Amino acid sequence: MSEQPQVIRREDYTAPAFLIETVELVFDLDREATTVTSRLSFKANPDRATGAGDQVVLDGEDMKLLSVAIDGTALAASDYQVDATSLKFNAPSDQFVVEIQTRISPVNNTRLEGLYVSQSAYCTQCEAEGFRRITYFQDRPDVMATYRVTINAPKDSCPVLLSNGNLVSSTDLDEGRHQAVWDDPFPKPCYLFALVAGDLACVEDSFNTMTGRDVALRIFVEHGNEDSCDYAMDSAETCHEMGRRRLWSGI
Repeated sequence: MSEQPQVIRREDYTAPAFLIETVELVFDLDREATTVTSRLSFKANPDRATGAGDQVVLDGEDMKLLSVAIDGTALAASDYQVDATSLKFNAPSDQFVVEIQTRISPVNNTRLEGLYVSQSAYCTQCEAEGFRRITYFQDRPDVMATYRVTINAPKDSCPVLLSNGNLVSSTDLDEGRHQAVWDDPFPKPCYLFALVAGDLACVEDSFNTMTGRDVALRIFVEHGNEDSCDYAMDSAETCHEMGRRRLWSGI
């Protein structure tokens, strides 16, 4: 690689001027041209002397910006600045909602960061800074938010639609497409975001918790590789069992 790594020093750290509390993402999956719509709820960081009129800087790479709106009002091109690595605009208040629509090409993403196509499936790799190749965002680990993700895709080629958290709904759409909505109620940094969509097999087992509740364990894998999941399933069950023993022993 010709790019030189950037040195980041702990003593140069500054907290973000604005925080993002909730993230809502809608993916309309297409191998050549996937549309991503994000709805981000911002608030000024109470630990920083910032607010209305201050500049908001979002990271972004290798995507086409289609539109930007703040609190429901579309921004004119003169209201923001966009370049190869960022989107910038001024905050209208201490708390506001930004809606951004972008277009990306998963099949042409050969860096395998962000959203890309692997054989017949859509996959993501967001650690350490891949989320900025999906949508404009504060791509840094100290911005923690909850995520609600809607995935729309062709049902024949992508019968399985996965993301973080809990499956809220699964619905058939027109023209052979379907939709899955996932909700993750626990705040996380964007590098932990995950999306997988494709024609995948499922290896399933269950685990009984210390409260007597059965928890489903599912591993999705390419067809023909189901026999290779035994170790992964054993590891998942072992982790649950170790956690239960620690709770019982008071560790």
